[in-house]
Amino acid sequence: MRAVLLALVMWSGLFGAVAAEAQAPQKELHVAAAADLQPVMPVLAAAYEHATGVKLIVSYGSSATLATQILNGAPMDIFLAADFVFPEKVVAAGLSDMKEPTAYAKGALVLWARKDSPLQPISMEKLTDPRVTRIAIANELHAPYGRAAVAALKKLNLYDKVSSHLVVAENIAQTAQFVESGNAQLGLISLTTANTEHFRQIGTYVLVPTVYPEMRQCAVVMAKSEHRDDAHAFLDWLLTPAVQGNMSKLGLAAVQ
Repeated sequence: MRAVLLALVMWSGLFGAVAAEAQAPQKELHVAAAADLQPVMPVLAAAYEHATGVKLIVSYGSSATLATQILNGAPMDIFLAADFVFPEKVVAAGLSDMKEPTAYAKGALVLWARKDSPLQPISMEKLTDPRVTRIAIANELHAPYGRAAVAALKKLNLYDKVSSHLVVAENIAQTAQFVESGNAQLGLISLTTANTEHFRQIGTYVLVPTVYPEMRQCAVVMAKSEHRDDAHAFLDWLLTPAVQGNMSKLGLAAVQ
């Protein structure tokens, strides 16, 4: 925990943040964030609060689940998805004040295994190793990273060979839990997770060849939000050179 807190302070410094003067009540933004952002948002939220005094209240889930909640009236201020498709559904339903979603980062897919796995050293070829009986992926219908995993396996002519071994998780965070716990021997997970200190300590990964559609992660601000200006300010902050220039440290790529 101490290391995490120190990292948050360092990130705030990287962004040149200046603590806002104390105000009461403190401004809050409710953020619906795709599951691949679970390791990312605590860092960004701490840096943003340090810079502006605005606290981010974050709810995680698959992009499909979050989009459904928003379409059903969930009171969110901004939606950070793992793709373009689900935010576009929010726009099409007239629930955003934006004409189209805005890309804030690009994601990447990796193949991950525990360090104590007999499949080490990890490589894409290990997917067809006869010892492999369980490969974790996210649900392609709910999670963009799951859709990317299936697309990559098909493009690499591996899907038919491994489909009987696939263990399907609800979202990419649960996919990582499956392989971390040993319930799966290999996992196709997000670089945001594989890049964390914890997952680097207990496992290794290789990048999946980028034969899958680009993981362009997009955001929309809710039209009925009472904090639209603050939500747009947060999205603008995500797109600043300082933040974009440090996305790689969190397992994402810049969009600018």
